[in-house]
This record gives sequence, structure tokens and C-alpha cells, in this order.
Amino acid sequence: MARGSETSNIARMSIAVVTWNVNSIRARQERLLAFLARHSPDVVCLQELKVEDAQFPFEALRAAGYHAVTAGQKTYNGVAILSKEEATDVARGLDDGEDDPQARLILATVRGVRIASAYFPNGGEPESPKYPYKLAWMKRLRAYLDRHVDPASPFLLCGDFNVAPTDLDIKNPEHWRASVLANDEIRAALEHVRAYGLEDVFRKHHPGEAIFSWWDYRMLGFPKNDGLRIDHLYATPSIAARSEQAFVDREERKGKAPSDHAPVFCVFSDG
Repeated sequence: MARGSETSNIARMSIAVVTWNVNSIRARQERLLAFLARHSPDVVCLQELKVEDAQFPFEALRAAGYHAVTAGQKTYNGVAILSKEEATDVARGLDDGEDDPQARLILATVRGVRIASAYFPNGGEPESPKYPYKLAWMKRLRAYLDRHVDPASPFLLCGDFNVAPTDLDIKNPEHWRASVLANDEIRAALEHVRAYGLEDVFRKHHPGEAIFSWWDYRMLGFPKNDGLRIDHLYATPSIAARSEQAFVDREERKGKAPSDHAPVFCVFSDG
């Protein structure tokens, strides 16, 4: 990895993990490949691929030095985990018998760490039927963690959570507090997931800073820094203790045809 002062001190035996909602892998493929060439992260969790697995650019990523595992879906959703070292023990979905065609969760083990790439539902509006689905999905995710993840083991839950946990995570809280991204009910639902035994490792390194990862394309959201922090890396204690730094790569929100999300990095010492 090489990104100036923020990454120049990364130890050689560290593992750099990125989460990034690319908002269409087809639209952002060249940006993604350039990003990988510049920064060379060890693991990248992607969300909102918007393609079925057959259309995912496996060969281009392999040529760039990355293995990929995917859970794709036509037009909507879709998640992936890219890694320099081939991933093992791949699992997809919430494994609870629900008839749910939405591709929102993939898990794999890389370098001894169990990693999940998750795309939480947006929820639309509070009156929309999408909102109860979001609440139910988050409850199902917590049940999945209870069944399948050992809180004593190194585990990372990465992704676009579509929740700003506190008002510090929003430039204009009064505009968003009644929304499905920041109301009290949805924050409580995220806290229920986190209370399984996870730590917000980005906030660990930036305890009082208003730093955002998503900006609306409309109304000059990015130039005004009118954003929200809704992309997160949550970790069990054994790996959270190894986190060395975390930052948002705002440069990827600039230029031609960016995603509306910026990549979020966290660097861990290699256990």
C-alpha cells in the first residue's frame, strides 16, 4: 500500500482491510482496478455489485493479483470479498431457512480471520415495507452471529450498514434523525448487532471526529462535505485490539464517475 502519510507507516506484517460500496462493479471496474494498483490492500469487501456472479470480473481481478468470492444478484445488491491470499470456508446468506433472494452477505476466512462483507438494506422511508424488512434483516444477522461466530475468535463484519450510529456520524443530524438511516429504532437495531461482542474499530481511532463515508450525488453533497458515516468495520475483541489505524479514502469520491461511497480502511497487526 502507498498513500502518503496515512499509509507510509504501515508495518510490513500488517493486514489492510477495506470496505467499499462500489455502487455497480460494471460502472466502477476501472476505478477499482486502479485503486488496487495504488494501494494494494490485503482484503477488500465490496457491496452493491449489481451483477450476477457470471458477469463479475474475476479474470481482471486475478490479473491484478486478487482472488474473489462473490454473492451476486442481477441489477441489485451483491457482495464480494477480494483477497491476495485465497479465501477459504466461503459461506453466503443468513442460513436461516428464510425465502430471501437478496444477496447481502458473504463470509470467508483470510489469513486466519473470519471476514464478512455485508450490505444492509437501506429501508427506503419509515412508512415503506422496505423498512420492516431492514429491521428484520438486522435481527436475522444478529441471530446468524449467535449461531455461527465465536466472539472469542478474530472476526470482522465489514460493509455498508446503512446506519449512522450517532449524530457525530452525520454532518446535518436534524435532517436525518427521522430517517431510516438514523432514527432511534434503527440505531437500537444496529446496537443489538454490535452488542454480540463487536467494536467499531474506525471510531476507536477517531473517537470525537466527524468523518463521513457517503455523500449524496445531489445538492453538492460531497463538495459541502454533507455526508454520513454508514460504512463500517466492526470487530471482535481479539482483532480489534490489533487495529493500528483507520481512515476514509476521500480521494476515491472525487474525479470522474465515482461511487457515492468512499473506501474505508482499517489496518491490523498480523496475529
